[in-house]
Amino acid sequence: MLKKIVNTSVATMVTLGVTAASAQAACTNDVWKKVMERGKVIVGVKADYKPWGYRDPSGKIVGMEIDIAQAMADAMGVELETVAVQSSNRMQFLEQGKTDMFIATMSDRADRRKIVGITSPAYYTSGTNIMAPKALGFKAWEDLRGKPVCGKQGAFYNKVVTERYGVNVVAFTGNAEAKQALRDKKCVAWVYDDSSIGSDLASGEYDAFEMPLSSEDDNPWGLAVPLAERNCVFGNFMSGLIFNMHQDGSLIALEKKWGIKATDYLIKQNAQFADWLK
Repeated sequence: MLKKIVNTSVATMVTLGVTAASAQAACTNDVWKKVMERGKVIVGVKADYKPWGYRDPSGKIVGMEIDIAQAMADAMGVELETVAVQSSNRMQFLEQGKTDMFIATMSDRADRRKIVGITSPAYYTSGTNIMAPKALGFKAWEDLRGKPVCGKQGAFYNKVVTERYGVNVVAFTGNAEAKQALRDKKCVAWVYDDSSIGSDLASGEYDAFEMPLSSEDDNPWGLAVPLAERNCVFGNFMSGLIFNMHQDGSLIALEKKWGIKATDYLIKQNAQFADWLK
């Protein structure tokens, strides 16, 4: 009996060893090596999603996510180059090698994990809501049934609100175009992340509008590296970086820096990952 147990244990260890070796062999770390050899990391970011990523008066892309990207580049010891991406092309840019990774307000979804390497923990979170004229007095999602609602191409919730509430989503490539269409009364509302809508309403530029509904489908935001490097050096590095930024409160500090209303998610993550010795 003892011999059988020993043999089984040996077989298990051999299997685990082969599995670990296979996983290690699968990690070519091609993009990570290219970044380090180049001395520069090219990161896809939003340029129309204030204050997470937008262009300042000089045309430079700035924002909370750009600060996260800079922290990453600094930790890697390389320069940072940002490339403006949209919801509709951010994954394609990474697949095509136009970017090395991206931090671009992307919700972590199962279908997206099959395409790009979304790392954990998430660095932010948001839900789905609408911005609509106060005069329309929307009270429930059902009030939007059959009505035209402006949306953003590539956003997962376009399909959700269409199927769930019969909304007629009119999708635009950019946020500015969609919100201008809302102002021009080409749609009755703008469906988007509640975090972004909250920022718009706080800016003082949308005094005639409101976010009247209860947010739905709260989703964590994940940054992404190439799928093949999700569990290799690049992916593990990013996971460690975001963990540290949660633990030391850096993400909360960035939220405050950019005038973003404090979110429960960052507060809870900071508490969860707190150093037990402090």
